[in-house]
Amino acid sequence: QVQLVESGGGLVQAGGSLRLSCAASGRTDSKNAMAWFRQAPGEERVFVASISWSSASTGYADSVKGRFIISRDNAKNTVHLQMNSLKPEDTAVYYCAARSVPFIARTLASYNYWGQGTQVTVSS
Repeated sequence: QVQLVESGGGLVQAGGSLRLSCAASGRTDSKNAMAWFRQAPGEERVFVASISWSSASTGYADSVKGRFIISRDNAKNTVHLQMNSLKPEDTAVYYCAARSVPFIARTLASYNYWGQGTQVTVSS
C-alpha cells in the first residue's frame, strides 16, 4: 500500500504561481510512476501531468503544457507540480496518484493509489 498526501493548494490570482507537493509513505520501495489529476466542480477527474519513476519521462495535458512542470525526489518520496501562469480554468481539486509500475500513463484506471486532494482556486 502507498499513502499519498497533497499540500500546497490555495487561492491565487490569475497569472500567479503555486507549487503542489505530494508526500508518499508506505511501500515507497516499489518503483511507482506518479501523476497529478484534477477535478473541477461538476466535471470529471482529468489527467494533468505524469512522471516516470526515474524522471526520464514526463507527460502533460495540452491545457497545461508549457505552464506546469512535474518533478520528483525519490530520496524524499515526494512529487511536485509547479504551476505557473495560472488561469481561472485551472481551478479544481488536484489529486496525486501513483501506479505500481515505473512508466507513465494518462488514464485514471492506470493508477492504484490516490491522495485526498488539495484545492486550487484561481481568481480572475
